[in-house]
Amino acid sequence: MSFLDRIRECNSYDIERYEAFFARNQHAGWVRRDRVDHLRQFGSSFRFEENALGLNPALESAQECTDAMPQVVEALAADPAFPGVSIRNEIYAVRQNFADPPLLRVDRGAVSFFGFRAYGVHMNGYVRDGDVLKMWIGRRAADRQVCPGMLDNMVAGGQPADLGLRENLVKECAEEAAIPAELADRAVSAGAISYCMEAPEGLKPDVMFCYDLELPADFLPTNTDGEIDSFELMPVGEVAALVHDTQEFKFNCNLVIIDFLLRHGVIPPEHSDYLDLQKGLRQ
Repeated sequence: MSFLDRIRECNSYDIERYEAFFARNQHAGWVRRDRVDHLRQFGSSFRFEENALGLNPALESAQECTDAMPQVVEALAADPAFPGVSIRNEIYAVRQNFADPPLLRVDRGAVSFFGFRAYGVHMNGYVRDGDVLKMWIGRRAADRQVCPGMLDNMVAGGQPADLGLRENLVKECAEEAAIPAELADRAVSAGAISYCMEAPEGLKPDVMFCYDLELPADFLPTNTDGEIDSFELMPVGEVAALVHDTQEFKFNCNLVIIDFLLRHGVIPPEHSDYLDLQKGLRQ
């Protein structure tokens, strides 16, 4: 195994299995070809063309497109053929680029079915113990819908439609690790990572905004929303070995940690895969 294996695992897909999905005459996502016919039951909400489909062009505004989606998502979530679709009651904005106005809004639980790009915030919490760098690592609760019981970044969460990135990060810090707002606000933006992978629920062409937060040596994280079962403060070398040698971390958390290891010199420029790793984190 290797660090590159973790990146390859998050960038494995066959785009020929998907049809482009359009909203308001713009490319918004990808739907698996074997699922297209399931959308025909929704009649006038969609338009079907050769090798492409999308919301009816008569739905011209973001609000009209948004209003057309709940009945579709509810029906898909109730269909046992699509166990990956659910009602999460968390609304995501669908857009080609993060700074663009939303094309529409949709429940988080259907984002991957339509291959919409999802955004999220991930934070590396770390402590300096003399010359040793340590990272706070969470273990996901056993009842999580995604990757139950696996290792996770200290703080991570999807990006809701109506919150700014920093606002969302502070919220997630409070919920996942009981980090006070004044401490969470010291987190330093560390760029973004992108990947595209196939999952049972659909295509995931996602982007994660990364942050680093150096924490006081006496700070002890406590989960408050039930997502994380426990935390452990690990030497960075031990974290690196887990990423390199195992698949114990939630798939995309591996990428966030590899980026941290590169930026902090744990993976040095002399490493044989250094440039491939840098390139692979932003595909």
